[in-house]
Amino acid sequence: MDFSKYLPLSQRQPGNEENVTGDRRAEIAAVVREAHRLTMSTPEGERDARARTFAANAGLHLPAPPADSADALPELADAIETGDRRRIAELERVVEAALRLADAVGQHAEIALLTLGAVAMFASTTAPFDRRAAISGHTVVAVDGDWRLGQGPELHGTAEGIVRFLTGLSDVPPRPPAR
Repeated sequence: MDFSKYLPLSQRQPGNEENVTGDRRAEIAAVVREAHRLTMSTPEGERDARARTFAANAGLHLPAPPADSADALPELADAIETGDRRRIAELERVVEAALRLADAVGQHAEIALLTLGAVAMFASTTAPFDRRAAISGHTVVAVDGDWRLGQGPELHGTAEGIVRFLTGLSDVPPRPPAR
């Protein structure tokens, strides 16, 4: 799937775009709920520190100690979902923090493929030069998601792998398809 067809003013078929928005509250809240799941998978004595590290990396604020930070994550997700509008840059930061948390606890972060695609699209324009140069002039294809970015010869990777590369969490770039 070419992500450009989801953008307003793109070359796709005209239709009702009243629900098109740059607001990322729902996606951010879902990632915070996933961070809660990951945090709860750790031993009880580690949960507070893991939740606080996630929140700090994500640029989110948790209640001050002695409140249990891990238990505060679902409330934080609810507050985000019903609160003020959130932007794609915030989503990128929260996704990156969740992937760091998943690495730290040795688990896989379950993040929606379209959320990863939105983050990849944003990161493809904001990543350090060497990361942008690695994908420049190519179509980056998520083999496990129904999305692609850019134009040119194809580079393949998993949705998470592409995001990890563009955000600097991995040095493994998307690769040309096997022949």
